[in-house]
Amino acid sequence: MLIEAKGINKTYKEADYILHVLRDVDLTIEAGQVVSIIGPSGAGKSTLLHILGGLDVPSGGKAYFNGQDIYALNDQQRSSLRNTEMGFVFQSYHLLPELTALENVILPAMVKNNSRKTSAIELEGVKLLEQMGLAQRVSHRPSQLSGGEQQRVAIARSLMNKPKVVFCDEPTGNLDSQSGAMVIDVLLNLNKTNGQTVVIVTHDQAIAKRTQRIISIKDGVLQ
Repeated sequence: MLIEAKGINKTYKEADYILHVLRDVDLTIEAGQVVSIIGPSGAGKSTLLHILGGLDVPSGGKAYFNGQDIYALNDQQRSSLRNTEMGFVFQSYHLLPELTALENVILPAMVKNNSRKTSAIELEGVKLLEQMGLAQRVSHRPSQLSGGEQQRVAIARSLMNKPKVVFCDEPTGNLDSQSGAMVIDVLLNLNKTNGQTVVIVTHDQAIAKRTQRIISIKDGVLQ
Protein backbone atom coordinates (compact mmCIF):
# COMPACT_ATOMS: atom_id res chain seq x y z
CA MET A 1 0.00 0.00 0.00
CA LEU A 2 1.64 3.24 -1.09
CA ILE A 3 -0.70 5.83 0.47
CA GLU A 4 -2.94 5.45 3.49
CA ALA A 5 -5.08 7.89 5.46
CA LYS A 6 -6.58 7.00 8.84
CA GLY A 7 -9.18 9.22 10.47
CA ILE A 8 -8.00 12.40 8.75
CA ASN A 9 -9.67 15.58 10.00
CA LYS A 10 -9.01 19.16 9.03
CA THR A 11 -10.62 22.13 10.73
CA TYR A 12 -10.14 25.87 10.62
CA LYS A 13 -11.25 28.20 13.40
CA GLU A 14 -12.58 31.60 12.39
CA ALA A 15 -13.62 33.76 15.34
CA ASP A 16 -16.25 31.62 17.13
CA TYR A 17 -16.90 29.41 14.12
CA ILE A 18 -15.15 26.11 13.34
CA LEU A 19 -15.04 25.06 9.71
CA HIS A 20 -14.80 21.28 9.20
CA VAL A 21 -13.06 20.72 5.85
CA LEU A 22 -12.39 16.98 6.28
CA ARG A 23 -14.18 14.58 8.59
CA ASP A 24 -12.71 11.19 9.59
CA VAL A 25 -11.36 10.32 6.13
CA ASP A 26 -10.05 6.77 5.69
CA LEU A 27 -8.61 5.65 2.37
CA THR A 28 -5.84 3.61 0.79
CA ILE A 29 -4.18 3.91 -2.62
CA GLU A 30 -2.10 1.09 -4.03
CA ALA A 31 1.15 1.58 -5.92
CA GLY A 32 0.58 1.83 -9.66
CA GLN A 33 -3.03 3.02 -9.47
CA VAL A 34 -4.46 6.01 -11.34
CA VAL A 35 -6.98 7.55 -8.95
CA SER A 36 -9.26 10.57 -9.25
CA ILE A 37 -10.70 12.47 -6.30
CA ILE A 38 -13.90 14.21 -7.33
CA GLY A 39 -16.48 16.46 -5.71
CA PRO A 40 -17.96 19.95 -5.88
CA SER A 41 -16.00 23.10 -5.07
CA GLY A 42 -15.29 23.31 -1.35
CA ALA A 43 -15.73 19.58 -0.81
CA GLY A 44 -12.21 19.17 0.59
CA LYS A 45 -10.56 17.57 -2.46
CA SER A 46 -7.48 19.76 -2.60
CA THR A 47 -7.06 19.77 1.18
CA LEU A 48 -7.05 15.97 1.18
CA LEU A 49 -4.51 15.88 -1.66
CA HIS A 50 -2.25 18.33 0.16
CA ILE A 51 -2.38 16.27 3.35
CA LEU A 52 -1.60 13.04 1.47
CA GLY A 53 1.32 14.82 -0.17
CA GLY A 54 2.79 16.22 3.01
CA LEU A 55 1.91 19.83 2.19
CA ASP A 56 -0.72 20.53 4.85
CA VAL A 57 -0.77 19.20 8.42
CA PRO A 58 -4.06 17.49 9.41
CA SER A 59 -5.92 18.54 12.54
CA GLY A 60 -6.34 14.88 13.45
CA GLY A 61 -5.60 11.41 12.12
CA LYS A 62 -2.55 10.01 10.36
CA ALA A 63 -1.28 9.92 6.79
CA TYR A 64 1.21 7.29 5.67
CA PHE A 65 3.44 7.12 2.60
CA ASN A 66 5.02 3.76 1.87
CA GLY A 67 4.36 2.79 5.49
CA GLN A 68 5.94 5.95 6.93
CA ASP A 69 3.94 8.34 9.09
CA ILE A 70 4.38 11.59 7.13
CA TYR A 71 3.58 13.92 10.00
CA ALA A 72 5.87 12.15 12.45
CA LEU A 73 8.70 13.61 10.34
CA ASN A 74 10.14 17.04 10.95
CA ASP A 75 9.86 19.76 8.29
CA GLN A 76 13.24 18.99 6.73
CA GLN A 77 12.55 15.26 6.55
CA ARG A 78 9.11 15.89 5.05
CA SER A 79 10.58 18.27 2.46
CA SER A 80 13.14 15.63 1.50
CA LEU A 81 10.37 13.04 1.15
CA ARG A 82 8.40 15.33 -1.16
CA ASN A 83 11.48 16.11 -3.23
CA THR A 84 12.58 12.52 -3.74
CA GLU A 85 9.40 10.42 -3.66
CA MET A 86 6.57 12.72 -4.80
CA GLY A 87 5.82 14.92 -7.78
CA PHE A 88 3.27 17.74 -7.82
CA VAL A 89 1.28 19.34 -10.64
CA PHE A 90 -1.02 22.24 -9.83
CA GLN A 91 -3.72 24.17 -11.67
CA SER A 92 -1.39 27.19 -11.74
CA TYR A 93 1.78 25.93 -13.31
CA HIS A 94 4.15 27.60 -10.80
CA LEU A 95 6.97 27.88 -13.34
CA LEU A 96 9.66 30.44 -12.60
CA PRO A 97 9.30 33.07 -15.32
CA GLU A 98 13.00 33.95 -15.52
CA LEU A 99 14.02 30.33 -16.20
CA THR A 100 13.80 28.38 -19.45
CA ALA A 101 11.62 25.29 -19.77
CA LEU A 102 14.68 23.09 -19.23
CA GLU A 103 15.85 25.08 -16.21
CA ASN A 104 12.39 24.79 -14.65
CA VAL A 105 12.33 21.03 -15.25
CA ILE A 106 15.72 20.30 -13.70
CA LEU A 107 15.18 22.52 -10.66
CA PRO A 108 14.09 19.64 -8.33
CA ALA A 109 17.24 17.68 -9.22
CA MET A 110 19.42 20.72 -8.57
CA VAL A 111 17.77 21.16 -5.16
CA LYS A 112 18.24 17.49 -4.32
CA ASN A 113 21.47 16.79 -2.49
CA ASN A 114 23.36 14.42 -4.78
CA SER A 115 26.59 14.06 -6.71
CA ARG A 116 25.15 13.95 -10.23
CA LYS A 117 26.82 16.18 -12.78
CA THR A 118 24.82 19.12 -14.11
CA SER A 119 25.33 17.88 -17.68
CA ALA A 120 23.73 14.53 -16.85
CA ILE A 121 20.82 16.28 -15.12
CA GLU A 122 20.30 18.56 -18.12
CA LEU A 123 20.32 15.59 -20.50
CA GLU A 124 17.63 13.89 -18.45
CA GLY A 125 15.60 17.11 -18.41
CA VAL A 126 15.79 17.34 -22.21
CA LYS A 127 14.58 13.73 -22.48
CA LEU A 128 11.61 14.51 -20.25
CA LEU A 129 10.67 17.52 -22.37
CA GLU A 130 10.96 15.36 -25.48
CA GLN A 131 8.65 12.83 -23.83
CA MET A 132 6.15 15.65 -23.33
CA GLY A 133 6.37 16.64 -27.00
CA LEU A 134 8.34 19.79 -26.19
CA ALA A 135 11.67 19.10 -27.89
CA GLN A 136 11.46 22.46 -29.69
CA ARG A 137 10.65 24.39 -26.49
CA VAL A 138 13.69 23.55 -24.35
CA SER A 139 15.07 27.11 -24.37
CA HIS A 140 11.71 28.91 -24.25
CA ARG A 141 10.61 30.80 -21.16
CA PRO A 142 7.09 30.32 -19.73
CA SER A 143 5.80 33.54 -21.33
CA GLN A 144 6.66 32.06 -24.73
CA LEU A 145 4.63 28.89 -24.12
CA SER A 146 0.91 28.15 -24.35
CA GLY A 147 -1.00 27.07 -21.25
CA GLY A 148 -0.94 23.43 -22.32
CA GLU A 149 2.80 23.60 -22.97
CA GLN A 150 3.44 25.19 -19.58
CA GLN A 151 1.47 22.44 -17.88
CA ARG A 152 3.46 19.77 -19.70
CA VAL A 153 6.66 21.48 -18.54
CA ALA A 154 5.25 21.31 -15.00
CA ILE A 155 4.57 17.58 -15.45
CA ALA A 156 8.13 17.04 -16.71
CA ARG A 157 9.42 18.91 -13.65
CA SER A 158 7.33 16.69 -11.36
CA LEU A 159 9.05 13.61 -12.86
CA MET A 160 12.62 14.86 -12.62
CA ASN A 161 13.48 12.91 -9.46
CA LYS A 162 11.57 9.77 -10.54
CA PRO A 163 8.87 9.98 -7.84
CA LYS A 164 6.72 7.05 -6.82
CA VAL A 165 3.56 9.18 -7.07
CA VAL A 166 2.45 12.26 -8.98
CA PHE A 167 -0.19 14.37 -7.20
CA CYS A 168 -2.23 16.57 -9.55
CA ASP A 169 -4.50 19.32 -8.24
CA GLU A 170 -6.97 20.36 -10.98
CA PRO A 171 -4.20 20.05 -13.63
CA THR A 172 -6.54 21.03 -16.49
CA GLY A 173 -8.38 23.82 -14.69
CA ASN A 174 -6.67 26.63 -16.63
CA LEU A 175 -6.69 24.86 -20.01
CA ASP A 176 -9.04 24.60 -22.96
CA SER A 177 -10.61 21.20 -23.58
CA GLN A 178 -8.09 20.12 -26.23
CA SER A 179 -5.04 21.06 -24.16
CA GLY A 180 -6.64 19.53 -21.07
CA ALA A 181 -7.24 16.22 -22.84
CA MET A 182 -3.60 16.20 -23.97
CA VAL A 183 -2.40 16.73 -20.40
CA ILE A 184 -4.55 13.85 -19.14
CA ASP A 185 -3.21 11.66 -21.96
CA VAL A 186 0.33 12.42 -20.78
CA LEU A 187 -0.50 11.52 -17.17
CA LEU A 188 -2.18 8.24 -18.14
CA ASN A 189 0.72 7.31 -20.40
CA LEU A 190 3.11 7.87 -17.50
CA ASN A 191 1.26 5.22 -15.58
CA LYS A 192 1.39 2.80 -18.50
CA THR A 193 5.07 3.30 -19.32
CA ASN A 194 6.57 3.93 -15.88
CA GLY A 195 4.00 2.36 -13.56
CA GLN A 196 3.82 5.55 -11.55
CA THR A 197 0.93 6.13 -9.19
CA VAL A 198 -1.13 9.16 -10.25
CA VAL A 199 -3.66 10.94 -8.01
CA ILE A 200 -5.78 13.57 -9.77
CA VAL A 201 -8.10 16.02 -8.03
CA THR A 202 -10.78 17.16 -10.46
CA HIS A 203 -14.39 18.29 -10.66
CA ASP A 204 -14.57 17.02 -14.26
CA GLN A 205 -16.47 13.74 -14.52
CA ALA A 206 -15.06 13.09 -18.01
CA ILE A 207 -11.53 13.12 -16.59
CA ALA A 208 -12.52 10.96 -13.62
CA LYS A 209 -14.02 8.31 -15.90
CA ARG A 210 -10.64 7.84 -17.56
CA THR A 211 -8.98 6.85 -14.28
CA GLN A 212 -8.91 3.35 -12.79
CA ARG A 213 -10.61 4.37 -9.57
CA ILE A 214 -12.83 7.26 -8.47
CA ILE A 215 -12.96 8.59 -4.90
CA SER A 216 -15.90 10.92 -4.28
CA ILE A 217 -15.95 13.47 -1.49
CA LYS A 218 -18.68 15.86 -0.36
CA ASP A 219 -18.67 18.25 2.59
CA GLY A 220 -15.41 16.70 3.77
CA VAL A 221 -16.80 13.16 3.92
CA LEU A 222 -15.97 10.30 1.56
CA GLN A 223 -19.09 9.10 -0.23
